[in-house]
Amino acid sequence: MKKRKLGLALSLVLAAGTLLGACGSSDKEGKSGKEGKDQFTVAMVTDVGGVDDKSFNQSAWEGLQEFGKENGMEKGTNGYDYLQSSSDSDYSTNLNTLVRKKFDLVIGIGFLMADAVKEIAEQRKDSQFAIVDSVVDAPNVASINFKEQEGSFLVGVVAGLTTKTNKIGFLGGVQMPLIEKFESGFRAGVKSVNPDATVDVQYAGAFDKADVGQQIASKMFSSNVDVIFHASGATGNGAFKEAKDRKTKEPNKDFWIIGVDKDQADEGKVEVNGEQKSVTLTSMVKRVDVAVKDLATKTKAGNFPGGEVIEYGLDKDGVGIAPTQDNLSEDVLKAVKEWKDKIINGEVKVPATPDEFAKFDAGK
Repeated sequence: MKKRKLGLALSLVLAAGTLLGACGSSDKEGKSGKEGKDQFTVAMVTDVGGVDDKSFNQSAWEGLQEFGKENGMEKGTNGYDYLQSSSDSDYSTNLNTLVRKKFDLVIGIGFLMADAVKEIAEQRKDSQFAIVDSVVDAPNVASINFKEQEGSFLVGVVAGLTTKTNKIGFLGGVQMPLIEKFESGFRAGVKSVNPDATVDVQYAGAFDKADVGQQIASKMFSSNVDVIFHASGATGNGAFKEAKDRKTKEPNKDFWIIGVDKDQADEGKVEVNGEQKSVTLTSMVKRVDVAVKDLATKTKAGNFPGGEVIEYGLDKDGVGIAPTQDNLSEDVLKAVKEWKDKIINGEVKVPATPDEFAKFDAGK
């Protein structure tokens, strides 16, 4: 009887050990499905624009998807994923959620998320974060920025060589250092190829006021401006509308808009006398997808650039002109290539501030 009881007790102990071992193994396997967590995982938090905003967030998500595909990863907690923010109050919550899910790298998309990234990074010092389009000074945060002035310089070259009136416009959202990089680079590009042209600089004071954007564009076009570069988010939608309305009424005149952040060729589509046209001359694109993919690749390889500020310019294919180039002549494209090479080779330093632009000399 005692032997039976002893045998029963040993059986229960062994069974418990087996269960505990299984639980321990499951915990060790974590998201990788292998013993130990050797499967790299990465996720991002969108700002309020959402993952399908046809701009910043969408580009970042496309970069993560490409990274995942190249590394045989699947969408979800075992690979790559995203959380969408409905309001700015979601930023911290979403970042924390991804940390709790044990993602190796968590990326906040857009400068609006800088405060939230800083807050959570301070609380989660063992986790790795990144912020796009801003700088967070912390050892566990990589800051991704772009040389917007370089891409803007190239579309300035396009504008300067395309204008027939020598009157060009720049429509900015909120006047701040980030948008002044667009302005300064653009004006430098225009000046380099057409010193006789003038650039009318106007700021709307907002990134989401299409009506204000349309009013500013209307005044510019009425003053004989024929090319407007907008760096104003949704405010620029109004500029596109104004250009399309005018093109419909006066099909033989030029009312060009240069888009921003992504290829905005579709935004300029308009039917003129039964024919499909586009008032989009070109666009200055920021390759957030390239930057996000690059960062994920470095981090996966064990080279997370925590505490560093990484800038993506023409040399890293981080900025440039849009692939849709139907409205650009061969001569303009040739000039763009020549100036791009000069910038990459260090022959031309593009100004990033109004003060730098005031001292800018294309010949140096």
